[in-house]
Formats: sequence, structure tokens, C-alpha cells
Amino acid sequence: MGARPPAARATELEERLQSARSGGRKLFVPYLTAGLPTPQRFVDLIAELSGIADAIEVGVPFSDPVMDGPVIQAASTQALQSGISIERSFELIRNARRYAEVPLVAMTYYNPVHALGAEHFAESLRQAGASGMIVPDLPFEESAELREALAPRGMALVQLIAPTTSLERAAMLARGSSGFIYAVSRLGVTGEQEALSSAAMGLVVRIRPHTRLPVLLGVGISSGASASAAARLADGVIVGSALVKRVLADDAAGVSALAREIRRALDQLH
Repeated sequence: MGARPPAARATELEERLQSARSGGRKLFVPYLTAGLPTPQRFVDLIAELSGIADAIEVGVPFSDPVMDGPVIQAASTQALQSGISIERSFELIRNARRYAEVPLVAMTYYNPVHALGAEHFAESLRQAGASGMIVPDLPFEESAELREALAPRGMALVQLIAPTTSLERAAMLARGSSGFIYAVSRLGVTGEQEALSSAAMGLVVRIRPHTRLPVLLGVGISSGASASAAARLADGVIVGSALVKRVLADDAAGVSALAREIRRALDQLH
């Protein structure tokens, strides 16, 4: 296992997840889009999920979310049409953090970061109370400015690793990540799927020797059964589209029911 870059030292997010993992808990990171279904209900959902999750990923709406499938694309569009700008997203994260007892991780694309500047974006997120970022379209080789803006503020920059990533590159990304490793379960965009591919499980096995960080599988996890299958090898799961679909239907009870189903399935692995 190689040395980690200076900008990838332990963060609040990593410490919280490592602490939960060391207690034998499988990790659950749900995803919500900022401001949906309404700003107040978004904050309410964050508060409720914080009693179930280990961290929560908050999507900052963007007009061209290339990694995301139809559900999260629709959520981004609806949020933007409702006036959820980048600055409004910071306000919502700040409001939500007052009620969340777990770390909040902002997920966005590089264009908004570039538009505001890495230092401004990182400081705004810090003041909002976020613990890290996921920027799926930012290559690691071009991420130094953002990593150097986040690290002194104790914030993580999570790296994604896909099934097609070479072993050499996966090792580099694992060493350069902070917070956790986002193992992408399949090629293509986000969205629900019936079953995890063997490639997803093989990806976790390939990453494991190169990091001490928690390895979480995301993209396509949609039920307690698929979460349980993923967490037999991974340290936990990230669940987005299946929850956001219920958010778009303004089905708070459905969001809660699915989140609790996943939590129960993960807890049954011990």
C-alpha cells in the first residue's frame, strides 16, 4: 500500500466512517438533491435520514449532470426550475446540518466549482457545514487545486473508481482519495438495477489492497436485497435514484420506508 498524498490525510468524514466501520457497522450513504421536494421537506428528510445513515450525499443541482441517469437528471432540472442555485444549495446544506448528526457530502460537477473558484467553493461549503465533496467529472490529475482548498478545511474529496479503471490507476485513485472510496458498480449513468454485476464485486476486491478507507458501492443499489448483496464485500452502499424517485413523487413515507429497509438489511449482515 503506497503513501497517501499530503492532501488526502484523514478528514472528519473519514474519521466518522472509520469509527462506524470499526464497530462492525455496514455503512449507508443515501443521496438527496438539494431543495427537493421543497426546501423545508428536504431539510426534514435530511433530519430523518440522519438517524439511519452514516453520512448523506447532497446533490447540488447542475444543468448537465453527465454521470446521472433520468431520475437524478429530472431532480436536477426540477430543483433548478424551483430556484435552487449554488448559493441556495449552500444555504440548504447549512440549514440541514443543524438537524443532521452525520456528515453531509456535496456532490456536484466541476463547472460550478470552476465558476466560483475552488477556494470560494470550499470555503462556502465549510461555512455551510459540509464535510466533503464528490466531483465525478474532475480527473484526479486536475484536482490538486480543489484538494488543496478542501484539505486545510478538514474536508474530503472522494474519488470514484469504475469497473473499467485499470489496476494501476485504481491504486493511484485509492491512495489519493479521502473520506471514502466511491466504487461505481457498473458502466453508464446512475439508476436502479435488478442485481449487481460480478464486475462490481470484483472491483471491491481489486481496490481493497490499496486503501484503508471504507469502500462503498454506489450506482444501481435500489433495495434491501441489493444493499445486502453489495455490502457482503463492500463496507457499505450509496443509494441515490431509488430514493430520489420517491422524493420526486413527494412520497416522504416511501423514502423513509426504503431507507429503513436498507438499514435493516445492512444490520442483518452481522
